[in-house]
Amino acid sequence: MQLITAIIKPFNPAVRRTTVRRTWSTSHLLACLCAIALVALVLIAAEPASAQEAAGPAQTTAEVAAAAAAATAAAAPTYDKGDISWMMVSTLLVILMALPGLALFYGGMVRSKNILSVSMQIFVTFSLLAVLYAIYGYSIAFTSGNAFFGGFDRLFLKGMLDAAGNLTPAATFSKGVYIPEYLYAAFQMTFACITPCLIVGAFAERMKFSAVLVFMVVWFTFAYLPIAHMVWFWPGPDAYTTPAAGAAATASAGFIFQRGALDFAGGTVVHINAGIAGLIGCLLVGKRKAYGTIAMAPHNVPFIMIGAALLWVGWFGFNVGSNLESNAFAAQVFLNTFVATAAAVIAWTFGEWIFRGTPTMLGAASGAVAGLVAITPACGWVGPMGAIVMGLLAGLVCLFAVTKLKTALGYDDSLDVFGVHCVGGIFGALLTGVFNNPALGGTGVYDYVAGTWGYPGTGAALLSQLWGVGITIVWCTVVSLIAYKVIDRTIGLRVTEESETEGLDTVEHGERAYSL
Repeated sequence: MQLITAIIKPFNPAVRRTTVRRTWSTSHLLACLCAIALVALVLIAAEPASAQEAAGPAQTTAEVAAAAAAATAAAAPTYDKGDISWMMVSTLLVILMALPGLALFYGGMVRSKNILSVSMQIFVTFSLLAVLYAIYGYSIAFTSGNAFFGGFDRLFLKGMLDAAGNLTPAATFSKGVYIPEYLYAAFQMTFACITPCLIVGAFAERMKFSAVLVFMVVWFTFAYLPIAHMVWFWPGPDAYTTPAAGAAATASAGFIFQRGALDFAGGTVVHINAGIAGLIGCLLVGKRKAYGTIAMAPHNVPFIMIGAALLWVGWFGFNVGSNLESNAFAAQVFLNTFVATAAAVIAWTFGEWIFRGTPTMLGAASGAVAGLVAITPACGWVGPMGAIVMGLLAGLVCLFAVTKLKTALGYDDSLDVFGVHCVGGIFGALLTGVFNNPALGGTGVYDYVAGTWGYPGTGAALLSQLWGVGITIVWCTVVSLIAYKVIDRTIGLRVTEESETEGLDTVEHGERAYSL
């Protein structure tokens, strides 16, 4: 912890009180973003003419129609209505997790003078990143490029209709089974939108709204999208026809995927990624005014319970939707998500009861989130008994992290983003390699070439998982440090002490949640 403090101390606005303030304003940054977007729009608008010139002499209408008909007959897949329906429902469930689930969960935990501030940060971040994801995010995360970044084939979501006007397919985990790429993009968009919203809890009640938005854009672009590409991008099962073809397909996948790391629904991409960004953020922004000297209890525990319940329900879309198909295997993912969460609630509640004397609603809700986080990378790879063990252990480990570890290291992670999401995500990612073992009820890993299930052994599996965890931590740490530093040097990270005392609801947004 001393090493981390030494590294970030020069950048901490709480330490650097006398530094000459920034010369860039939020309007300058927004103007730059608008200029970049305008240039991109001009370029994309010019594309059809360029494509027509490159195509050579115009074809006759009959020739075009014949070619389109042939392409349709040869390439148009048949989609399953059940898969499409389930993926739409899953997408809606993940939206429900953030709006209103996460907003209520976080909002209840802050003081009453800051509930609208936290809600605005989540609501606007979610909306802003949905637009950016459609413009360039999906392309960078889920098209071929190199092992770390995708390409630009899907900028502005172009290319998702073929010449005959059919929706292009996206691969699932079964050979010959597809969903529309538009739907896959929409589902993945919800992950890209909710992940940065998790970070908000780490520096809640003291960071400028403008700084939050600028940080989210930078972090989304340079941390979330590359990690998503490294973990989840692959050519799909149909590419695995022979050993040579399979090796070539894996070589074109993301860097962490190539290392054999398993992450079914986002332990690394979502939770470790957001948790590290939250830890760096709370250290750099500094502690809340009077932290440790006055009580900063949650102002609305029923909101916390309702938010946690909505998160639990929505998480079925998060995890089971990541199966991409409404098939029999989805039942296993569903059950694992259910029992792991319940086990974590029990573990946290009884652990709190034993070690702190009183079981609390806040603790039970936090336990539910800890269990959901831990089972996220493993939900498609372990059996129900493995899921229960993971949930029980995650509840106790995260309880320790947000009480003993947080106190010992002395950081002010307002809503325990690091202690629950990062610690729980690391724990779940590593145990995925253990409980994936068929001898422990796990599924093993499917070989698409041989058509069989196998397991590399606990040592090899853990090494693969360590690759995923380690790369995510290092990458996110570097991006987050740079992003926070640049923003602090330009528009500043933290509100004034007077604003913090009054509350960000009125100072930043001119509203009050309650009129009493």
